[in-house]
Amino acid sequence: MSKTTITVYGIPNCDSVKKARGWFTERGVDYVFHDFKKQGVPAEAIDTWLKAVDWEVLVNRKGTTWRKLDANIQAQVIDTASARALMLEHASVIKRPVVVKGKTVIVGVNPEAWANVVV
Repeated sequence: MSKTTITVYGIPNCDSVKKARGWFTERGVDYVFHDFKKQGVPAEAIDTWLKAVDWEVLVNRKGTTWRKLDANIQAQVIDTASARALMLEHASVIKRPVVVKGKTVIVGVNPEAWANVVV
């Protein structure tokens, strides 16, 4: 029986990502960490996420990256396509962490949901 890999996407210094990585490590759960800063964000990954969760969940409008964007750029983010383009150009605008196992995509700190993907 093969186990589906859990991947935690994010930035190492992000507190939310640290919480997720710590949660999995404390429970002895194997996972792969994908660093946005060093490895970028594959377009295929964003496409997968957008099939599982709404773009408004993925775009962190409360974060520093969003707030630093020009108001015209912010105003152009109105649908899945425009959000996808923004996330590809500015990976730091993606709400973190993004935890993926198979077709399950969990965005943000959510230990209850993480527990469900561990089983």
